[in-house]
Amino acid sequence: MVKKFSKAAEAKSNESNLLETVKESSSHIWLAGLGAFSKAQEEGSKVFEALVKEGSGLQKKFRSLADSRMNDVTNEVSGKITEATSKAAGAWDRLETVFEDRVGRAVGRLGVPTKADITKLTQRVEELTKQVQKMNAGKAAPAKAAPVKAAPVKAVAGKKAAARKPAARK
Repeated sequence: MVKKFSKAAEAKSNESNLLETVKESSSHIWLAGLGAFSKAQEEGSKVFEALVKEGSGLQKKFRSLADSRMNDVTNEVSGKITEATSKAAGAWDRLETVFEDRVGRAVGRLGVPTKADITKLTQRVEELTKQVQKMNAGKAAPAKAAPVKAAPVKAVAGKKAAARKPAARK
């Protein structure tokens, strides 16, 4: 029986040693955790400030890059708008020219004189008036001659219309 008691005492002693070892380990773990917490509080604010400073620098860098890209895109779009506007203006001018040409041809077909035609006729009437005045000046003061009037524009237009060939009949 002595053997049994010694084995039991030895088992209690081993159990007690194991319990002491576990208590001591858990105490060390607890103290390490407290130390880590204290260290994190001390250095955590420093790390936080460093992260804020680094984030601020990155924000400035990205903002300037974004502003630069925005300016590039704005300039490119403005150039495209200017180009499109000039193309549209050129197309409008060509359309206006074509329209004026077609209207001019249509008016010409109707026998309506152009501004150039009227100017030529006015000059011719002035020349003829001068010749008539010279001829009258050579004669002895005749009774008041009736003033020479310019031919109406319709009469000229009628002459042009008469000169045209008649349309073919079907």
